[in-house]
Amino acid sequence: MPQLDVAGAALTYDDEGPRDAPGVPLVFVHGWTADRHRWDHQVAHFCAGRRVIRLDLRGHGESTGAGVRTVAELADDVLALLDHLEVERCVLVGHSMGGMIAQTIALAHPDRVERLVLVGSIARMAYSRGRALLMAASTLVPFRLFVAANIQRAFAPGHPREQVRAHIRASAAVPREVVMTLYGAMRSFDVLDRAGEIRMPTLIVHGYHDVQLPVRQVLRLAKACPDAVVRILDAGHELPLEKPAELTGALDRFLSGNPDPRHTW
Repeated sequence: MPQLDVAGAALTYDDEGPRDAPGVPLVFVHGWTADRHRWDHQVAHFCAGRRVIRLDLRGHGESTGAGVRTVAELADDVLALLDHLEVERCVLVGHSMGGMIAQTIALAHPDRVERLVLVGSIARMAYSRGRALLMAASTLVPFRLFVAANIQRAFAPGHPREQVRAHIRASAAVPREVVMTLYGAMRSFDVLDRAGEIRMPTLIVHGYHDVQLPVRQVLRLAKACPDAVVRILDAGHELPLEKPAELTGALDRFLSGNPDPRHTW
């Protein structure tokens, strides 16, 4: 796999599909403790007729590197890759923390984002006092237990247990420093007051059973984002794994201009 050296990290990426295809490239950004293969279904669908780019964020998957402290620094890595690949403008698709990265890029560099797709992501982490205390306490348990608890609850009830266990193992393989530092970065992420500045067409796809980032939180983003289309799927937080075909279909319709730019449910 090709790699790009950026600020002490070697970023592994895929750049697939015809370079001369109509439309700007699709760029997929995965979430916390995941890797670029979260997007396998979408990449397989779109790369036949469109340039498609995805990467492993630093410290994840086949990429190396640590030391990143903020979502904005991860956004800089993505921008460095786009510069390297000479991608001036794209459709940016982000899941969970990847959606936070995508929002950061869309706000800082709106000229580079033609359309924005946020999958299981929000603009501000918000907790009750009780849940905030519970989350803080969860960081004190053994690392593997911390990861297992967070990944387990990311899936809607009934998801095959062997798949959940496989993803727990993969997440636990991400270096502890990367996992815990970015956990804190997500908790402090907040661009909700700037969501109205996101003026490009935006698709928000969220799971009805998402307990990691509940639907009520994403509705705050949808209300503030003037050009958002909202799709709520019968899934938990891990939409690319739980409902890959439905997610791909929603993205396909969005890229083709259907449905029209209104909130839909």
